[in-house]
Amino acid sequence: MEHEVNQRYKGRDNEKFVNYFYKLFHKISFLFFFKYCERIIIINLKSMVKKMVDSHSKSFFGQSTGMFIQSSSKSESFIFMKFIKKKNNGTWEKLSNGEGKTIKCSLEEIVMILEVLKKKSKSWSTVHSFKDEKTPISLSWDGDNKVWFNVGDYPKMLSFTQIEILRLLLTHILEEKIEFSTVPDTSKSFAINSQKNNDIIIEQNNITDDGLTIREEMNLGEKIKRLEGRILGETDKALRVTINNGNDLWIPKSTIKSKFNPEINTKQTFLIDSWFLDKNNLNL
Repeated sequence: MEHEVNQRYKGRDNEKFVNYFYKLFHKISFLFFFKYCERIIIINLKSMVKKMVDSHSKSFFGQSTGMFIQSSSKSESFIFMKFIKKKNNGTWEKLSNGEGKTIKCSLEEIVMILEVLKKKSKSWSTVHSFKDEKTPISLSWDGDNKVWFNVGDYPKMLSFTQIEILRLLLTHILEEKIEFSTVPDTSKSFAINSQKNNDIIIEQNNITDDGLTIREEMNLGEKIKRLEGRILGETDKALRVTINNGNDLWIPKSTIKSKFNPEINTKQTFLIDSWFLDKNNLNL
């Protein structure tokens, strides 16, 4: 009898022990599952936040002119500024229809714009060119509370509040781009010579998301010359180019200071180190 009672108690203890570990196992499993779900949610949230803050877009409208600031990615070392006008019939120009004006601003140009917005400089101006059309760009203060942004025949007056928002936005974008877009690209090299008597202009073509080609200008010194030609072949280190006189030669990529279209037999302009052209008796 006593033996049966002991066996019964042992059976109950075993059942309690099994139930305890069963509940413990479920708690641990739930904890691991919760942690896993939490990790997945955090990863997805970080990805969403990254996508959200990777691009910026802001519009500034007045009575007759609208201005858009667009940065598609913090890893791109430029922004787009787009301008539209109100037509005589009261409707606005549409960039998607090829109307308006689009310019591409480099990091250096953003810095100069901020110099004016912060009142460290009273004005600033530059010139962009597209095919045979040159677009003058200027930024200047009008009194203490207004700034005029003139891009070709698109004058945009910025009020005090718009100036402050634009200043904060460009400051933020510039800080982002300096951190994320300044990884060097070793496949292309650009030589910038800050001499007083610059006599050549580097023209870089870029396609915007509106299908417009923006040609930016940058003054260089006498150590670079133009060369018109067509690419006939390419290796990792050189381009075979035919020039206007019918001759062709191999040009080391290290001496090419402009971007080029790798498509065969496309006429284009190259900017080449002068020493290489002089060495090959190409006095252009």
